[in-house]
Amino acid sequence: MNNFQWIWQYLRSYKFRIVIALIFVVVNSLLIIINPILTGELVDRVINKGQTDLLIPFLAIMIGVQFIRTVIRYSYQIMFERVSQNVLFRLRQDMYHKLQTLDFDFFNHTRVGDIMARMTGDTDAIRHFISWVSYNGIESILWFITAVVMMGLINVRLMLALIVITPLIYILTMKMSKEAHPVFYEIRESFSRLNSMVEENIGGNRVVKAFAREQFEIEKFTSYNEDYKEKNMASAQVSGKFLPWLDLLAGSLTLTTLGLGGLFVVNGSMTLGELITFNGFLWMLNQPMRMSGWLINDVQRFFASCVKIRQMLNTKADIHVELSEEATKVKGFVEFQHVSFQFSDDPTTDILTDVSFKIEPGQTLGILGETGSGKTTLVNLVARFYDPTEGRVLIDGKDAKQYPVRQLRENISMVMQDVFLFSNTIEDNIAFGNPFMEPEYIQRVAMVADAHSFITKMPQGYETIVGERGVGLSGGQKQRISLARALAKDPSILILDDTTSAVDMETESKIQKELVHLTGEKTTFIIAHRISSVRDADVILMMEKGRVIEQGSHEELIKKKGFYYEVYQKQLGLTNGEVE
Repeated sequence: MNNFQWIWQYLRSYKFRIVIALIFVVVNSLLIIINPILTGELVDRVINKGQTDLLIPFLAIMIGVQFIRTVIRYSYQIMFERVSQNVLFRLRQDMYHKLQTLDFDFFNHTRVGDIMARMTGDTDAIRHFISWVSYNGIESILWFITAVVMMGLINVRLMLALIVITPLIYILTMKMSKEAHPVFYEIRESFSRLNSMVEENIGGNRVVKAFAREQFEIEKFTSYNEDYKEKNMASAQVSGKFLPWLDLLAGSLTLTTLGLGGLFVVNGSMTLGELITFNGFLWMLNQPMRMSGWLINDVQRFFASCVKIRQMLNTKADIHVELSEEATKVKGFVEFQHVSFQFSDDPTTDILTDVSFKIEPGQTLGILGETGSGKTTLVNLVARFYDPTEGRVLIDGKDAKQYPVRQLRENISMVMQDVFLFSNTIEDNIAFGNPFMEPEYIQRVAMVADAHSFITKMPQGYETIVGERGVGLSGGQKQRISLARALAKDPSILILDDTTSAVDMETESKIQKELVHLTGEKTTFIIAHRISSVRDADVILMMEKGRVIEQGSHEELIKKKGFYYEVYQKQLGLTNGEVE
């Protein structure tokens, strides 16, 4: 399927409106021939022959035709613009919907700036093609054909003299198209890199200021901006290489008409009125040739944008998210059977290796380990953000792959390591998993997360709007709101990924005591660096380099006097004799 066939899928719904608009384009192109003819008749009959009684009727017809053409042209321009805006709306809807179905692997390998470029610049290039390039291209073809026919009816020899020049224009246009295509693709890629750099800088502005690296970022932006400018200059060079010649050849049509046509008038093979009429059609031959270069540029931009958008729309997620009306509540039995995992872009590096454990509904699993030991990846497999490369993850005795993804995730709440809050009210952030929950319940889970006290001290309480990504809140406050959001969903499986790392020991102890009352029937995964966070867990996994090196309860692991025992000593500052 080529790009024109692809975009027609979006245009098909508006084919009636498009047909009407195209009819208007044809009618407008046919009406163009009237005024040049009447102009020639004015010269021959009114001025040369003195038939002054025809002056007013001719002028009235010319004014009327021009008025009708203006109305018709305005009408089909509005139609094409409306269709293009509707297509733009549907295209962005499809792209955004596609983004919601793509898995973590896509976002791991795609720059945010690239996605934004597709959602903005690329979609607008397609809108421009539909709303402007399409009818201008059709107009140009119709004008050219009409001009050739009418000129041939007036004087075939003069028309052929002009047509001889057109193959040269065609050859130049094709060469320009061939050179412009890779240039516009490079412009598109450079714009994507520039977008990504700016987005990253805005998101990390506090880090930049904290390290006083503003000048470095300015220089980096200058480099990206310079690259974008150079790519656009390359496009301008292509235009500069061909457009002057196109304009020169188009301009030569006027010289040929006046020179050769003047000789025909002198020797009597043409009247002055016919020459004026012929010259009146000349712009219909001239304008398409002058516009051909610009139209080629816009068509190449359209092609480059279609390639990027179609790539995204055709991306297949490894984990397909299907719509499911069925709402099944899982109990929370989780079992890993010899699970191993590698990322698709690095299949030789094991992130998890032969991990096995069982956890019953209502139990708590604690996960400890150094940074990079695979703790977060392990819980990501529970929520099917990824699927294991080897082995199976069972939920209630059933392979997690057999659950519809949405249905499975409806039963899971996750407080992620990288806390994200939406630029919305605190209440809406907490109620994100269920927008219809009662305010009293929201306050209850906020109390469990020890967030209620600081929320009520804010200017508008729960109606306070937090900044983008929760800017303005401390790390501990964001963690507690994120925890409240997870609890508010009332899941069967609760995953807490380093949830209390940014709060003090006293606050953590208070949260843990409250969580006991609320998570009694939930299967809970707790990832932590402090043993105090997982000490009361039913099962504790000690991980190192993707492997479970120790497994058991706190008391069992202490008795083993292994790696867990050593970490426990270091964190509490105890000697061997003091550990029981």
